[in-house]
Amino acid sequence: MGRHSLPDQHRAGAADPRPRVRRRTVAMATALVLTVAGGTAAAVQSGLISFGASCHDDPVRVTVAASPDLAPTLAAAAERARRQDVTSDGRCIAVTVSAQESYKVTDTLRAGRKPEAQVWVPDSSLWLDRVAADGGATQVTSVGNVAATPVAVAMVPAAARSLGWPDRTYSWLQLVGAAMRSDSLKLGAADPTHSAAGLLALTQLSTAAAKVKGGATQAAAMMKTLSRRVSDTDAQVVGTLPRDSSGTEQADPDRNQALVLTEQAAFAHNAETDSARRLDLFYPKDGSPALDYPYALVDEPELSTDESRAALRFMTYVQQPDQEELLARHGFRTDGGSASSTLVDTAGGSSPQPYSEPAVGPASESAVRDALGTWTITVQNARITTVVDASASMDEPVAGTGRSRMDVTKASLQRALATFTSEDEIGLWEFSTKLDGDKDYRVLVPTERLGDRRGSTTQRDLLSSAFDNLHPVPNGATGLYDTTLAAYKEATSTYAKGKFNALVLLTDGVNQDPGSISRTALINELRKLADPAKPVPLIVIAVGPEASRQEAQQMAGATGGSGHQVDDPSQIQTVILQAIVAAGATG
Repeated sequence: MGRHSLPDQHRAGAADPRPRVRRRTVAMATALVLTVAGGTAAAVQSGLISFGASCHDDPVRVTVAASPDLAPTLAAAAERARRQDVTSDGRCIAVTVSAQESYKVTDTLRAGRKPEAQVWVPDSSLWLDRVAADGGATQVTSVGNVAATPVAVAMVPAAARSLGWPDRTYSWLQLVGAAMRSDSLKLGAADPTHSAAGLLALTQLSTAAAKVKGGATQAAAMMKTLSRRVSDTDAQVVGTLPRDSSGTEQADPDRNQALVLTEQAAFAHNAETDSARRLDLFYPKDGSPALDYPYALVDEPELSTDESRAALRFMTYVQQPDQEELLARHGFRTDGGSASSTLVDTAGGSSPQPYSEPAVGPASESAVRDALGTWTITVQNARITTVVDASASMDEPVAGTGRSRMDVTKASLQRALATFTSEDEIGLWEFSTKLDGDKDYRVLVPTERLGDRRGSTTQRDLLSSAFDNLHPVPNGATGLYDTTLAAYKEATSTYAKGKFNALVLLTDGVNQDPGSISRTALINELRKLADPAKPVPLIVIAVGPEASRQEAQQMAGATGGSGHQVDDPSQIQTVILQAIVAAGATG
């Protein structure tokens, strides 16, 4: 049958189905019994034969590394198999289940090591895909799936009712957006670099955003906000819920009233808590992605035939009706992903929430990659220096606002500043011509960590004040090229490893310094300074009709960055987010 043929397909506890010798005559059988009986009695008396022997004396041992949410159920199934003398080719199987975070096993396998297990059951095939994409990784072979659970959004009752649960349904964009627009409703999730549920939700959000105008920027803003409330793992995110319904707990800024959560996690929480702390579950109407719990052999070519077949035997055992019932009692779906009303009710679902709709199909590899890339770029700590044009033309009015270009620019920069965390490093330069001796630029606030303090003042406070104090220089021209080169040299020489490094330059005109470096020479110098191993994209935003988008793109393109043009300076924050999304999509 080959190595992967399924051993012992009889049900648990049944006799070993091997060929039996046909019955002899009664006389022969009687004689044989009489002959053997005396010898057996003597052997038992002398201790040569023990009636206590069983298949457990020489079992086939299999170790399973399983996602922590599924591990207790698989361990219970393994104990059942032991009690029922489940066999593989006549030998009992002895299965040990250990709970291991899927992302940690993935890292082990990608490093070419083994997780000390013959079988791996992560919560999602996403992890198998990540291992398979690494040429130096230890091989894993998926042979089936043992459970499923959809990803949804769980809320404490008061928050759910404020959004019209259960009668009102939302898409992913609407649901996450509604949660983030409320001051009293904080949304938490597990880190999508560690959580398949978090990554699938993020991918669904990004995919939905790509279908609407301006959606990518909206999704990036949501990611940035969500990043401040992520937990390391799925188990930890549940711990961020209010501990009770008191006003103190509900108002605690570290507590979340809503979570990106699987149906099974909500089931487990609700099954162990009182009614006041139960969660209600929103199932997005544009579809819930699902965890699919693949059952994979680890380094299969190195497994013995007995190990391989015993591992397969345990999988078929788990897929039997009795064990599927065990999985359902722990909140998991089986039987093609359908769920009983008891499971859904305990998890917090209720009609007309679309909990019975089929899970959305697996996300494409490119969609997952782009979503994770955007997340990584968007939410990782940043080191960004902002260089603002302070030439006289920034005093020009913006139509319909009653404010100058500089005033609108300052307001947009203040909004952008609010999206960064205390760990981000942000600085500010201004430029015109001859601002500091022969230099066309001036450093107003060196690029440092926003949470750093100087006495009672933080870096964030200094920047906010500096933005407010930006003013056009009377009769000042635009010293664009020398400023760009100097700022880029500084940005690349102070590159911060592990952060998103960038230089953002805002200008409303073209270079007006006749003694400066030429555009061609500038672009050549930028290309020399750009280092793919230490990327610092230059993001140039051309503001107003006098600025050149083509020139912005040429300068930025030399560094792997992007050039943009806006008629209204209030769009600056949006453009910066768009540039970040573009950087994320290109890895």
